[in-house]
Amino acid sequence: MVAHALPLPRGCGIDRIAVVIPAHNEDQHLDDALLAVQCAADALHRIRPDVEVGVTVVLDGCTDGSAVITARYTAADGRFSALEVDFHSAGASRAAGARAAGIGSPRRRPPGKRWTPPPWAGRTWLANTDADSRVPEHWLVRQLEFAEAGADAVLGSVEPDPAGMDPELLRRWLQRHPFEEDHPHIYGANFGVRASAYLAAGGFPKLVSHEDRTLVQSLRSRAFTVTATDSMRVLTSGRIQARAPHGFAAYLRTLGRHQLPADD
Repeated sequence: MVAHALPLPRGCGIDRIAVVIPAHNEDQHLDDALLAVQCAADALHRIRPDVEVGVTVVLDGCTDGSAVITARYTAADGRFSALEVDFHSAGASRAAGARAAGIGSPRRRPPGKRWTPPPWAGRTWLANTDADSRVPEHWLVRQLEFAEAGADAVLGSVEPDPAGMDPELLRRWLQRHPFEEDHPHIYGANFGVRASAYLAAGGFPKLVSHEDRTLVQSLRSRAFTVTATDSMRVLTSGRIQARAPHGFAAYLRTLGRHQLPADD
């Protein structure tokens, strides 16, 4: 469902995109994830060299080789930066990544006062994905198109990587999650939001999981324009060993055991 639109900030064009990628012991997938984001940033630069892109990798309590992999990108590509934290929380990591990218903490609105975002926030876009996912080359280009057409948030679709995944489990998932526009699903691995809307909605809550759903509910409750699309589908890990207790892998594991409705 798409919320009713609010008047856009003055100059609704985007001149900066901040990509945030939380990672917790993802050295098996992280290199592919960062390479895919790098290719998406390159593709955007070819079309819109005026749009600045920065990528923040939030290393959350990593004890594997994730930091070493990230360091290769930060050393070779000035668009990449790393932030080390110890939250063990997807929501806290995403919020910290947004702050590190210059998207400030949500402002408290005094009683009776109108909330006003920082002057730059309407022209900054926050693009979110996961360290076990691979975005398509046009990922940032497509988000920019939606943003400049008036969207305050974009909910992209995902597809589990069939490599190493049980075929029956994949069939069940695909049956419950048809690839279509205006889909009802919310995935942190494929979610973009205008910084002004993000701040007005309170930012990512410091939750272990479902931080993406909570933020989208807040956006919708404030009548921001939320668009769902299958036009920038992300390939994500089909593993069933969960990092977050109620995240995507946990849902897949439960789906493999039971017949579930399409609610994730």
